[in-house]
Amino acid sequence: MRDQLTIRRPDDWHLHLRDGPVLRDVLPYTARVFGRAIVMPNLSPPVTTTAAARAYRDRILAALPDGSDFTPLMTCYLTDETQSGDLIAGYRDGVFAAAKLYPAHATTNSAGGVTDVHAIMPVLEAMCEAGMPLCVHGEVTDAAIDIFDREAVFIDRVLAPLLDRLPDLRVIFEHVTTRQAVQFVDDGPANLAATITPQHLHLNRNAMLVGGIRPHTYCLPVLKREEHRLALRRAATSGSLKYFLGTDSAPHLRATKESACGCAGIFNAPQALESYAAVFEEEQALDRLETFASVAGALFYRLPLNTGTVTLRREPQQVPGEIAVAEETVVPFHAGETLRWRITPA
Repeated sequence: MRDQLTIRRPDDWHLHLRDGPVLRDVLPYTARVFGRAIVMPNLSPPVTTTAAARAYRDRILAALPDGSDFTPLMTCYLTDETQSGDLIAGYRDGVFAAAKLYPAHATTNSAGGVTDVHAIMPVLEAMCEAGMPLCVHGEVTDAAIDIFDREAVFIDRVLAPLLDRLPDLRVIFEHVTTRQAVQFVDDGPANLAATITPQHLHLNRNAMLVGGIRPHTYCLPVLKREEHRLALRRAATSGSLKYFLGTDSAPHLRATKESACGCAGIFNAPQALESYAAVFEEEQALDRLETFASVAGALFYRLPLNTGTVTLRREPQQVPGEIAVAEETVVPFHAGETLRWRITPA
């Protein structure tokens, strides 16, 4: 049993930072551990232009703790009206690292998302030609489809046909939650990859539904059956370069989670790496954590690996029941639990 693990500094390839006072208070939890993060654009209003992305990046940089070298990687929120000229120019100028496809009404602040992928086909063709990555929230929003089946149906209806039409498009199937998604990524080309969250590695849908509705385990895509959780754990810990760390950390104030219609999202940034480490240890794959957390994502995005390191040591830490954010509170992932690992201060 090892008591210490040092890995190359990791990156978070799927992160929600919000804006304003919430941004100021949640950003340090990511910046103290991760070198870079793909920042989601679903603000209100969303980040749909290069100018808006520059302005949001400036606000993130201004909110960083003194001395931080964290780099936010910006994304463009695609809509039916997105113009490929501004998008590709923003990518070539280094403002955008990727574009994000939200099916309309699929998740938080996605009402302005894409209604039909065919509506943005010229944009996707331009992205393919430019080598620009596409981050995908992979769920259909057809009311006739059971919420637990929306990811699997998305593969058949949208993602597989899209990759057939644009076989060279670089796609990140974000926060995958099903064995069908794992099989699709495994069988897919090298330009198809996926991120996996810590909550989908730790929890199945019982955690959300047994003993009453548990709003702080509600996220989108929703937690699935145990067979899917086990498939995700096998994929994450396999050492495959197709899977990499994406927390989907999504803070919502306690009052908005514990409401008549609670918000979807789990705030896991405070102990994200320690949460992943627990899974890799349970799967006897600690030697593969660095590939998942620090290597695979950078290679897929064609970015250099980070040069620093992060050290985890075996030392129990109690996760607080709530964290102060924007003069209110947020309940973090693992609230009240004891994690086996702790990051050693630099």
